[in-house]
Amino acid sequence: MKIQQYLDSTYLKTPSQAGLSFLENTKIVESYIQEAIEEGFKLIMIRPEMVKLANKMIQDANSKLTIGTVIGFPEGTYSLDEKLAEAQRAIEDGADDLDFVCNYEAFKRGETQLVKKEILEGTKLGLSHNKIVKWIIEVAALNGEQIIQLSALIKNVVMANFGEVCYPSVFVKSSTGFYKSEGGLPNGATVPTILMMLENASPLSIKAAGGVRTYEEALEMIRLGVKRIGTSSAKAIVKGQVANESY
Repeated sequence: MKIQQYLDSTYLKTPSQAGLSFLENTKIVESYIQEAIEEGFKLIMIRPEMVKLANKMIQDANSKLTIGTVIGFPEGTYSLDEKLAEAQRAIEDGADDLDFVCNYEAFKRGETQLVKKEILEGTKLGLSHNKIVKWIIEVAALNGEQIIQLSALIKNVVMANFGEVCYPSVFVKSSTGFYKSEGGLPNGATVPTILMMLENASPLSIKAAGGVRTYEEALEMIRLGVKRIGTSSAKAIVKGQVANESY
C-alpha cells in the first residue's frame, strides 16, 4: 500500500498560534510544502493566504501534489457569504480541495435550514470548479447522535442536489484539530466516531483528521474505509515513527 496517497500533510497554525513572526511561520509552511513534494503525499493542506505560495512551489517543481485549504476555519461560524467569498478566492489562487468548517454550532441549536443552505451552496461552488469539497463536522464538539445526524444531513443534501458522479468529490471530515476538548478527551478522529461517519455519510467519502499520529493508526483508518487522512505528522507516519505534533 502506498500510504502517501492517503495523506493530506497539514500545517494550519497562524504566526501567533505558533509563537512566530510571519516570515518564520511562512518558512515552516514552505518546509511542509517542500516535504510533501519530495515525499509524494496526496495533498498539502494550508491556510488560504498560503495557497499562492504552494501553487508556485508545486509548479516550479513540476509536481503532482495537490493543494487544500480551509474555509470558515476553525469555528465554522462565518456567514455563508463570507465562506463563499473565501472559497472563491482560494479557487482563484489555485486550491484543489476546499475544506469547509460546517456551522456545527448552528446545527446544535437546531438551525438545520441554515446548515443545509451552506452545504448546498458551498458544495455547488466547489463542484462547479471541479474541486474536491470536504465538510468538517468537528466530532469533539458533538455527541454520538449529533455526529450521526450531521453526517446524514450532509449526505442527504448532496444526494438530493447532485448527481452520483459527484459523490466521490464530496467528503465528510472529522475535525479541524483546533477544537479544545475538556478533560483531555480526543479532539479529532477516533475509531468510534469514524465508524459513525462511515455508516451515516455513505456513499460520500470520509476524511479522518486530528489525532492520527502513527503508521498503525493511519492503517487502521484506511482499513475502516477512510479515503483521506489529515495529519501534521505525515512524514513521521510514513517512516513508522510516533509523532506528537498537533495541527
